Amino acid sequence: MKLRIWRYDLTVAHRWTIARGLGPGGQGGDDVFPVVFAALTDKDGVVGYGEAAPSPRYDETADSVVAFLERVNPYQLSFTDLPGSLRYLESVGSRNYCAKGTLNLALLDGAAKLAGQPVHRFLGLDFQEGRHVTSFSIGLAAPDVIRQKVAEAERYPRLKLKLGGRTMPRPWPRCGRWPLTSPLRVDANEAWKTREEALRNLEWLAGDGNIEFVEQPMPAVADPADQAWLKERSPLPLMADESYVYAGDVERCAAGFHAVNVKLVKCGGISAGMEALRAARAAGLKTMLGCMIESSLLISAAAHLAELTDYLDLDGNLLITNDPFHGVGCRDGVLSWAEAPSKTGLRAAPR
Repeated sequence: MKLRIWRYDLTVAHRWTIARGLGPGGQGGDDVFPVVFAALTDKDGVVGYGEAAPSPRYDETADSVVAFLERVNPYQLSFTDLPGSLRYLESVGSRNYCAKGTLNLALLDGAAKLAGQPVHRFLGLDFQEGRHVTSFSIGLAAPDVIRQKVAEAERYPRLKLKLGGRTMPRPWPRCGRWPLTSPLRVDANEAWKTREEALRNLEWLAGDGNIEFVEQPMPAVADPADQAWLKERSPLPLMADESYVYAGDVERCAAGFHAVNVKLVKCGGISAGMEALRAARAAGLKTMLGCMIESSLLISAAAHLAELTDYLDLDGNLLITNDPFHGVGCRDGVLSWAEAPSKTGLRAAPR
């Protein structure tokens, strides 16, 4: 097996800002997001692709991903021995979930190609065309920019709006689609520091429109008792994001949330993502697949697990202007494989 690693900078159409990235003056955000791609090629020329979209929030960067991948001996990896390959990756280093997920994707891509199947079928899952609707995210910005973003997203049936902390104005309800004609999703990204502040904001949201759920109102490090207190009193469903990294977090999240957001880059790829989704569903939680700013390669990888979810937020590739891959399509918010470049593996390919 040969391993090729390369870096790439994804550029967003609009500066991407969330509550965690705000400075003291309410400014912040990024225009460029570094990702890392990997390609595994076996002796017969079968290629499996993987992608890492690391976040410092989870203590990983493009540099740390490359450093991990450079420690990997590709001769220890095989498309025909997935369990052995994944055990070897665990031996290379602890955590490094995003980096390990890169090769998890590549291994599954190659293995499913050898089997002549798309990844979802290789894993025993289905994918129903016309059923899977993703939200489209609107980052924090000045009111006029939010209005522009909302207007550009008119074709998407679900919007997800980012909210800030106490220093941020609340202009977004007046920036289009108001009063709401379809449910809206809200993501606080750990912005509200106390349970009382979080409850006040949740009550404001509940009285202001048709809110489907609110993601991560308090920091993931908040006292679990405070999170349970908030869940008991919240007028809106609460979804764990930063609090739910992998399946091992399920018991704590079941006590404090109604749903969880699983991201392949948080938990370690498709295999760990499937485990995290199934653990959450077994615990009675609703599930969503989310993403970072990613190319169509990672978005396609996540789409193969869509049948295990209640909601999707797979729009990272829709926010960028220089996608180097093409894979799962999105027409009016509905995911589809109709125009995918391949029928096997991840069903994604370089442009």
